[in-house]
Amino acid sequence: MKVVQVLPALELGGVERGTLEVARGLVAAGHESIVVSAGGRLVEQLEREGSRHVQWELGKKSLLTLLQVAGLRRWLAEEKPDIVHVRSRMPAWVVWLAWRKMNPETRPRFITTLHGMHSVNRYSAIMGKGERVIAVSETAKRYLLDNYPEVDPAKVTVIHRGIDPEEFPRGYQPTEEWKARLFDDCPQARNKHLICFPGRITRWKGHLDLVKVVSELSQQRQDFHVLIIGSDPKNKFIHEVKAAISTAGLDEYFSFLGTRSDMKELYAISDVMLSLTSTTAEAFGRTVVECLSIGTPVVGYAHGAVAETLGAIYSEGKVPTGQYSLAAQKVNFCLDSKGCGDMLEGPYTLDKMIQKTLSLYEKI
Repeated sequence: MKVVQVLPALELGGVERGTLEVARGLVAAGHESIVVSAGGRLVEQLEREGSRHVQWELGKKSLLTLLQVAGLRRWLAEEKPDIVHVRSRMPAWVVWLAWRKMNPETRPRFITTLHGMHSVNRYSAIMGKGERVIAVSETAKRYLLDNYPEVDPAKVTVIHRGIDPEEFPRGYQPTEEWKARLFDDCPQARNKHLICFPGRITRWKGHLDLVKVVSELSQQRQDFHVLIIGSDPKNKFIHEVKAAISTAGLDEYFSFLGTRSDMKELYAISDVMLSLTSTTAEAFGRTVVECLSIGTPVVGYAHGAVAETLGAIYSEGKVPTGQYSLAAQKVNFCLDSKGCGDMLEGPYTLDKMIQKTLSLYEKI
C-alpha cells in the first residue's frame, strides 16, 4: 500500500507530529510512505524513519496556490498512490480539486482528518469532503456534523490522537542536574509547589483566566509558583497577560519559560497542570494526556475535547468553564496530594491511533 500524506509544512505542532507518527507506522508495517509539504525542521527525522518527502508548498492561503492543481493531478497519476490523506484546509482544496477530475476507477482514495474546530464557512467545509473523514475526538466529530449537515455521518470515523506511554512513563522523575538547571534559570520556583500551564500564548488558551485562578489561590496559600510554557506567535498577547499579572500584584507567582523541548521533565516536577481553554474548543487535549500519563493531575475547564479527555481518564479534574474559585480549590487540593491517584486507561495511546488509521486505510 502506498500512502501520501499532505500538509502545509513539517515544523513543530500536533498535526506535524501525527503525520510523522502515522508515517512511521506505515513504514514499520511494510507500506510505502510519502509526505508532501513545504519542508521544515522535521523533514530529516521523517526521512531517517523511512518515508520519502516531496517538497511542495500547497498550504499558502492564496488563489495562486490553486494554480498547482493541474501539476498535482499529473503527479498523483504518475505516483499512483492507494491513499491520499490531507490534514489542513488549503492543501485539502488543492488535492480535492486535482483528485475529483481523475478517473474514479484508478484515482487514490481521498481521506481528510479534522484536527481543529475551524471557523464555520465554505473554506473550512473542505475537511468534510473526504471519502472518509477522520475526526480526532468525539468533540471534533460533533462540531463537523453540527455545522456541516451535508456530511454523511457514516463516513466519519473518530480516531483519537495518541501518545506513547513509554515517552511519558508513569512516575518519571528528571535528573538532579536537570532540576538544578531549571531552578538556576528560575530561582523563584525553588522549594515551591509547581503549577504547569503549557500552550501557545494566545487569547483562547485561557491565560487571563489563569491570572484569576492564581489570584483566588493566592488568598489560600503562597507556597506555589506557575510555570507558563509556550510562546506568543505574534508577540502581542503576552504583553496583555503580563500586564494583567502585574495589575493583580501576582508577579512573584509566575515564570515565563518560552517554548520548551523538555515537557516530560516539566510535567514530572509539577504538582498539577491547568488547562483553561474557554472560547475556541480544543479538538484534542494532547498536553492533558501527556501529563496524566506521567501521573501529574490536571485541572481543566470542561470545554471541548479537554472535557472529553478528562471525563475518560481523570474526571476529578473537570471544572465548569469560568469557575475560577472551584478551579483554585481543586488546584489547592492537588498541591497537597501526590499524583493523580487511580487514573483510568483511555483510548489515547499511539499504538491504538496508528492501528486504527492503518485499518481505515486498508478498509477503504
